[in-house]
Amino acid sequence: MSAEVHPCIMLDSNIWLYAFIDQDAPLKQTIARNPLRRQMSVVVSTQIINEVCFNLLRKARFTEKQIGRMVRAFYQRYTIVPIDQESMIVASQLRSQYSLSFWDGFIVAAAHNAGCDILYTEDLQHGLVIDGRLRIENPFAAKQ
Repeated sequence: MSAEVHPCIMLDSNIWLYAFIDQDAPLKQTIARNPLRRQMSVVVSTQIINEVCFNLLRKARFTEKQIGRMVRAFYQRYTIVPIDQESMIVASQLRSQYSLSFWDGFIVAAAHNAGCDILYTEDLQHGLVIDGRLRIENPFAAKQ
């Protein structure tokens, strides 16, 4: 009997925001939360944490105390990858190779360097495969 292998995933900040605050779109909120409910290895880049916190402060009017709890929860529950020199170099290469925006390059590089299988985002081409191993998925693509 073989052990079931669970994919390593990363969720872009827009997916986290749907999961946290979009009660006006319950279907999107449910879909955004689905990967977190499955037994998957979730990786989060420091850039994504920054983007989520910024938007929770601005759009959802979170307090700094709530943001502090959120940051602690990210670090306790998930694998966190920083934006470091290697990520910056890989991001530059991936931007050139796949015509990514500046900031998207960092997110893709973080997922790529962490060995993720899937990057969930609305911002990139659904189905794109980076370096033959990182698949870009828009979790809402089939639902729209």
